[in-house]
Amino acid sequence: MKKVLFALALVAVLPTYVLAQNPAPKVSTKDYQFTTVKEIPVTSMKNQNRSGTCWCFSALSFLESEVIKAKNLKTEAYPDFSEMFVVRHSYHDRAIKYVRLNGFMNMAQGSGFGDVLEVIRNYGLMPQSAYSGMNYGYDLPVQGELDAVLKGYVDAVVKNPNRKLTPVWPKGFDGILDAYLGDLPETFVENGVTYTAASYRDAMGINPDDYVNISSYTHHPFYSQFAIEVEDNWRAGLCYNLPLDEFMAIIDNAVENGYTVLWGGDVSEPGFTRDGLAVLLDTEAKPTTGSDQERWVGKADEKQAEPAAKGLPKELEVTQETRQRMFDEKTSTDDHGMHLFGTAKDQNGTKYYLIKNSWGVTGAYDGVWYMSENFLKAKTLNFVVNKKALPKDIQKKLGIK
Repeated sequence: MKKVLFALALVAVLPTYVLAQNPAPKVSTKDYQFTTVKEIPVTSMKNQNRSGTCWCFSALSFLESEVIKAKNLKTEAYPDFSEMFVVRHSYHDRAIKYVRLNGFMNMAQGSGFGDVLEVIRNYGLMPQSAYSGMNYGYDLPVQGELDAVLKGYVDAVVKNPNRKLTPVWPKGFDGILDAYLGDLPETFVENGVTYTAASYRDAMGINPDDYVNISSYTHHPFYSQFAIEVEDNWRAGLCYNLPLDEFMAIIDNAVENGYTVLWGGDVSEPGFTRDGLAVLLDTEAKPTTGSDQERWVGKADEKQAEPAAKGLPKELEVTQETRQRMFDEKTSTDDHGMHLFGTAKDQNGTKYYLIKNSWGVTGAYDGVWYMSENFLKAKTLNFVVNKKALPKDIQKKLGIK
């Protein structure tokens, strides 16, 4: 997810390897009793299904909440933006760059939050009612064949068999997208008004310049910008680098003031369960693989962890050094993008964040994950937030107005 202020949200689609040495403590949602502290309105749960497009699902959910807040909308007027409109344009832009770089770039489903913002800036936005992108016989995204066909096409172009590329190869690429996702309408009608993609974006009040991307690592100077070094950041988008305490202060200030947060990070920890928990267990990880929901939390028929014998499992304490070590060891990678929309506490008073996932209505909390403060501190690669949600002192340090 990625460009200028917005960079990544870094979501890998190729299997990544996770780490841990000792057997993880047992963890179960049945052991936890959560009380909501703050909850900000979000739209309905969506399901990315068999596609690596969490970067888009989470970013559009975040922007839907931005519109709800800005326009003070009632539930019946909540927007529902088209993920595949964004995905389609992302594929096109990525193919152009892939060919320009002779194939030395990631050409896969994964991307970052800045990619979504750049698509919206350059092409606009559509509601789901105008463009579903489901033209190939499924109700939910199933993109393995499409991705293989697109990759095969651009690899053939990269080989340059004529020793001079023709000007029509991008049209051929777009023809594949037309076949699988459907033709893009030039205009559409929403609530009785005729729009183009650009005019609809403007009517929604979405301006990509309103958002900033934040990270916290010591291999770059604090209060500067850098492009996170992960392959899904193919647009080389920049993020602001802040110390961990200020990094966390922005998130808390945003939620306190009614802003949601677009979260990107690692979910390959054993404490990220398939049914709604994200806790940073005091252990490290052994090699494993997976694929989206199955990749990170196991197959549906695997045994669920049994409840802990005494109390809740101990969590690892997190420092700036912890974050850097995990990033450098690649035990924190660009796994997943989700939408943070509130806070909660457990029966011990431990702080958690409410996280909207894009795996449909699933798990113990119907698609919501409770992410502990320690998990968020350690495993967040980056997040995007409205610049109005920044504390004033941090805005000043970054020179943001």
